[in-house]
Amino acid sequence: MTNDKMPKKFDLEDRTAKFGEDIINFCKKIPRGLITDPLINQLVKCGTSVGANFCEADDAESKMDFRHKIGICKKESRESKHFIRMVVVAVPIAKEDAKPLWQEAKELNLIFNSIYRKVS
Repeated sequence: MTNDKMPKKFDLEDRTAKFGEDIINFCKKIPRGLITDPLINQLVKCGTSVGANFCEADDAESKMDFRHKIGICKKESRESKHFIRMVVVAVPIAKEDAKPLWQEAKELNLIFNSIYRKVS
């Protein structure tokens, strides 16, 4: 195989960082207001926390610490799905921009669920 046909290395640290960046950029487009401000705040917190906690898991001090941090990644990615949905309810025009973010949050949640179950 030549280099251009080699599969891209799966890098979960980069993927979770990109997810956080995409969440930030999405939230910058949401109109500020009484309803949206708390939603934006919560979405930025959970969306960027996924990558931060994955970095902590990667540097875990024990198997139990690793599992705990992956569990947080799992929860934060699921919470991201929730707040993306709430933003769309508050700002229906954001629906198309939200779809790929919601899908990525779902996929990350499935990945972290799988890792969590395999670590005992």
